[in-house]
Amino acid sequence: MKTLQMRAVRVLSVLILLSAHAVFAKVVTKSVVYEHAGTKLEGLLAYDDAVTAKGKRPGVLVIPEWWGLNSYVKGRAEQLAAMGYVAFAVDMYGQGVLTEDPKKAGELAGQFYGKPLMAERANAGLEQLLKTGLVDSSRVAAIGFCFGGSTAQALAYSGAPLAGIVSFHGGPVNAPASAAGSVKTKFLLLNGAIDPMVKPEARAALEKSLEDAKIDYQSVDYAGAVHAFTNPDADRLAAAGGLKGMVGYNEAAARRSWKAMQVFFEEIFAGR
Repeated sequence: MKTLQMRAVRVLSVLILLSAHAVFAKVVTKSVVYEHAGTKLEGLLAYDDAVTAKGKRPGVLVIPEWWGLNSYVKGRAEQLAAMGYVAFAVDMYGQGVLTEDPKKAGELAGQFYGKPLMAERANAGLEQLLKTGLVDSSRVAAIGFCFGGSTAQALAYSGAPLAGIVSFHGGPVNAPASAAGSVKTKFLLLNGAIDPMVKPEARAALEKSLEDAKIDYQSVDYAGAVHAFTNPDADRLAAAGGLKGMVGYNEAAARRSWKAMQVFFEEIFAGR
């Protein structure tokens, strides 16, 4: 009887410890200062310490809109962490550099389009994610919003070790001829059906280039959605920046596209 009581006490102690760990487990966020090409950068790492304690997890690089690394993108990284992923919100512009002025944002983003710097700067963030020791390097994806979606495409073409990329209302970046047969990254392109900032012919050219390169891709359109449809701040930013009608939040499209990303992750990370 005494032995049984002692065993019961031990089992109860273990259960109490496990319960305490569950209670105190939380999403951890850490600022990470790093450098690329002489530019000092500061990204945000996010993960659930209870989940990572069990072993390495899939990693997700999060690439911001042209506004820079703001609270919206950091919040997305935290959401991913709460879902069990290790997320790193990359800094594309420089430590503390962000804006809500469309003209300034265009200048900041403009230095990357059509240049190797776009993929190289994103890859610097990817390296920070991989070096945490928390990530299963065979299960890594990148997601991006607007400018970030374009950057995710460019990063995949560069040969970065990504299982998949998700472009939320991203500008098309056509696959180069060098991608044919060499890029194994799967693409999920999530688009506003009436996005005035992405012309139908540009999207058609992107899809043709992906077909020519034999890249596995999915393209989904959301009815009534314009540019930046995932960002709850989009209406405010549009009104302040003279972008009304071009940029706007769409709750249904935001919810559906985030769910589509989750299904995509289940596919690309399965069996790896």
